[in-house]
Amino acid sequence: MSDNIKIKFPSVNRVIRFFIIGDLFLWAGWGFIDPLFAIFVTKNIVGSTLLSLGFLAAIYWITKSCAQIPISLFLDKTDGEKDDFYVLILGLLVSSVTAFCFMAAKTMTVIYIIQFVKAVGFALYIPAWSAIFSRHLDKEHSAFEWAVSSSSVGFGIGAAGFLGGLIAAAGGIRLVFLITGLMAIVSAGLLLLVPNLILPKEKLGKPETMSDHIRAGIK
Repeated sequence: MSDNIKIKFPSVNRVIRFFIIGDLFLWAGWGFIDPLFAIFVTKNIVGSTLLSLGFLAAIYWITKSCAQIPISLFLDKTDGEKDDFYVLILGLLVSSVTAFCFMAAKTMTVIYIIQFVKAVGFALYIPAWSAIFSRHLDKEHSAFEWAVSSSSVGFGIGAAGFLGGLIAAAGGIRLVFLITGLMAIVSAGLLLLVPNLILPKEKLGKPETMSDHIRAGIK
């Protein structure tokens, strides 16, 4: 009897692959800046204190937690994936804009406003991404696909945190914000390249429908 155990990794459909890669770019992008954000605020923003840092964390988590509930209810009430997809892209673009805005911020008031907008962006992104991702999971190995998504994001954030420190030391912390914003745009661009996987069209002459990819025959 052979002691060799072969592990066969299941294949992942195209929608899931693109969503994992896009999610990786977004979270890795913010992984560059998150470990350095407190240093950036205390050293570069007029009027910053330790209390300011706590307030920034509260703004983000409370705003995101409150906003994503009504957003998710809206997405659930509308049929198809068109609304999910557009809200997802909007969230990514808002995220990228806030990264660029942090670069130019000079006062805590501006930082507070940008942090609020960033929270709204992620409140748009997370329910929309989760809705589409979970809808396109393969039933036979959904746990594996969630694990791949989580692991890829974890590795991306870990590597980005280390590289972010190197980049900030070499080129300044504002360069890290620039990279973060660009990576959020790349994430949106990757998903915009394949909208027909999410929003498949019927045969020529019929209006566009918002079926999911299983009904559309995309696997």
